[in-house]
Amino acid sequence: MRAVVVYCHPVEGSFCSSLRDAACRGLRAAGHDVTLIDLAADNFNPVMNNDEWILYNQSGVHIPSDVEAYASAVRDAEILVFVYPTWWSSVPAQLKGWMERVLVPGVGFSFTRNNKLRPGLRKLKHVVVVTTFGSPRLYVRLINDNGSRLFHRSLRSASPRLVRNRRWVHYKMDKSTPESRAAFQKKIETKLARL
Repeated sequence: MRAVVVYCHPVEGSFCSSLRDAACRGLRAAGHDVTLIDLAADNFNPVMNNDEWILYNQSGVHIPSDVEAYASAVRDAEILVFVYPTWWSSVPAQLKGWMERVLVPGVGFSFTRNNKLRPGLRKLKHVVVVTTFGSPRLYVRLINDNGSRLFHRSLRSASPRLVRNRRWVHYKMDKSTPESRAAFQKKIETKLARL
């Protein structure tokens, strides 16, 4: 299958970068064709400018030239994997902006003549979230995991009903150990190798 890994962390060499590498290794071990999108390395601009917003609202279909390659990769994806740290109970701003600028009408969704929403990511079969929290699991349950909502609820409208959602989280990063991080990294590689 065609897999796209969307990675967002500003620091190369972070624990999240090791999770990105584990995800790619696992997917390749399973025989999938892997495309890596590294937003920090690409210096991706997450801000939708005034002209984009006007075209978005007027024509409904406008893909800016700086996101065309991302849109093409996502349209063909059968597996989407998102790897990021959870900050302020959500995804990093650069990743949120990527969603807003890439999954526009004509890519993430379309409207019928009756103004009904139709999924745009028709080839998509799996959505996987790999993330970290500084907080413990109970605290996250109390404040909500808005990143998961973004991918497993909102992204659902852009994909067919039969998409399988998976979410793997390393909690308590602030108190993690080399052993807990290595075990989680191995888990990600192993799970994606079975996908």
